[in-house]
Amino acid sequence: MTLVGQKAPDFKAKAIIKDKIYNDFSLYDYLGKYIVFFFYPLDFTFVCPTELHAFQEKIQEFEKRNTQVIGCSIDSWFSHMAWLKVPKAKGGIQGISYPIVSDIHKSIARDYEVLKEDEGIAYRGLFLIDQEGVIRHQLVNDLPLGRSVDEVLRLIDALVFHETHGEVCPANWSSGAIAMKPTEQGLAEFFALAQAEHVR
Repeated sequence: MTLVGQKAPDFKAKAIIKDKIYNDFSLYDYLGKYIVFFFYPLDFTFVCPTELHAFQEKIQEFEKRNTQVIGCSIDSWFSHMAWLKVPKAKGGIQGISYPIVSDIHKSIARDYEVLKEDEGIAYRGLFLIDQEGVIRHQLVNDLPLGRSVDEVLRLIDALVFHETHGEVCPANWSSGAIAMKPTEQGLAEFFALAQAEHVR
């Protein structure tokens, strides 16, 4: 089932931000910002640290877009803290500055419908949440498939563009490209402009 268009399920949970534990971390503390809330299967694994570091490497790009990145797995806050102390070169996530939530009871993954029940871990779910707390995009990858951080940034740009201008963003749209009005005439104008650009 899709959660797109629905209010993001809120929660109170322990989270680690850098080297501090927050006991009552809430997604809704960040209302007024865009939120990228992503799940990963487990600490101390292989694809997972590449994803966490990939988000960190683009953290300034997210900040420019008024966007808070938040990670989550079913590991304990102790495990998160220990993993944060391990250098990147040794498979750790040292240097990650955004919050990492402990979903030790698996209730958050279940609420977001990404819990792999037979293994008790989360699929690679990602949710783009707008400033009002509504989920505008979701993506769920199987365990072996890492995500594209650049695509997440592109989707934030598309959402902001739509909210600002009222136009819609066609396939493969990126910031600076032409968009269109959501009408038959708008579609015709878009194809005409796109064809003209192609001829050049």
